[in-house]
Amino acid sequence: MTTQSPPRLTPEAARELQGLLPAEIGPGLSEHELTAAEERFGFRFSADHRVFLAAGLPQGSSRWPDWRGGDPDDLAERLSRPVEGVLFDVEHNGFWHPSWPTRPDGTSDALRLATSELAAVPRLVPVYGHRYLPGTAGEWGHPVLSVHQTDVIIYGNDLGDYVRHEFTGRSRDATAHATVDFWSYFVEGGPGIDVTAPTPHTPYATDAREAVEHLRMLALERLIGRRHHPEQLIEAALTALVLDADVESDALPSLAGLLRAERARAPALFEEVTREAGLLRGVPTEDGGGPREASVRWRLVRWWLRLIVNDSLAPGSGGDVITYEGWGPLGRPRALGPLVDKVDAYNNWSALRRGDREDLARAIVTEAERLLAGPWPPRA
Repeated sequence: MTTQSPPRLTPEAARELQGLLPAEIGPGLSEHELTAAEERFGFRFSADHRVFLAAGLPQGSSRWPDWRGGDPDDLAERLSRPVEGVLFDVEHNGFWHPSWPTRPDGTSDALRLATSELAAVPRLVPVYGHRYLPGTAGEWGHPVLSVHQTDVIIYGNDLGDYVRHEFTGRSRDATAHATVDFWSYFVEGGPGIDVTAPTPHTPYATDAREAVEHLRMLALERLIGRRHHPEQLIEAALTALVLDADVESDALPSLAGLLRAERARAPALFEEVTREAGLLRGVPTEDGGGPREASVRWRLVRWWLRLIVNDSLAPGSGGDVITYEGWGPLGRPRALGPLVDKVDAYNNWSALRRGDREDLARAIVTEAERLLAGPWPPRA
């Protein structure tokens, strides 16, 4: 459950949210239409999803499911994608959920058993693109999940928070947790990449300058609220020492030398390194003295792009981080639109079925190179 219960969505609040959307809003679905869709496709809308669709039906983009006049085959496919994605990883990537019985030796038998187990799992109902809400009748406040195979991440504390984040770059500070046991495994301990979790990059520094840059970028990530594994902080400090980086900090050797049992001290020691070495020196500030967030995020977007280009951050994962922490909070700048479109294409289930994800990953890298070669911040 979320650490702070979200308010129940009212029709008035739903219409206010829909006013934020870059979409046409058609008449809301009637109770008869909502129930007909549920009965036809064998699922249930959650309570807030139902209120949202009754207030108005977003139109004008294929990413919005059309529950009134949409192609039934398209709607059925959208509903089946989360389960098909899990089965794809069962067949091709060795995935097996820990709550399931022992995996059979044969792939066909494993798929049959997984299909049987998945039949009892609450269905995920598409909201927009590959963003989903658990379909549990009468329940409020589920986090919105972004789903791509077994890569499942939270994209909003609840439906209202999701809309504000996805389409305006604003979200609440409350931290959400997945609320349906099967799907929560992927977010809270499974193999999926959570964009709010530490950036899944590999170390890249080969000289003293890059070692200092790595420390500074980690400090900037922490400034916007991103977390880090203790090992990431320790390794960055150790690399800076080995490469004889110009970091004037008494805390740096202590951080680099932490033993396994002492890793909980890493965040506090890194904050000391940040302060002593002036890693945030030169960060533009607002009139009130706080950091100028847009400037910080643009610097981080550039770094994440460089990580993608130098193969230190997987294109899909890096694109997700940039979409979540850059494109959204920066107000959806047009200059980043082509990159976000390529990331969406990479995450689309149809790309898996066509077998062209490698080409789409290369397209993300190419777009990252193009952005880095131009002025910064990039112009539309």
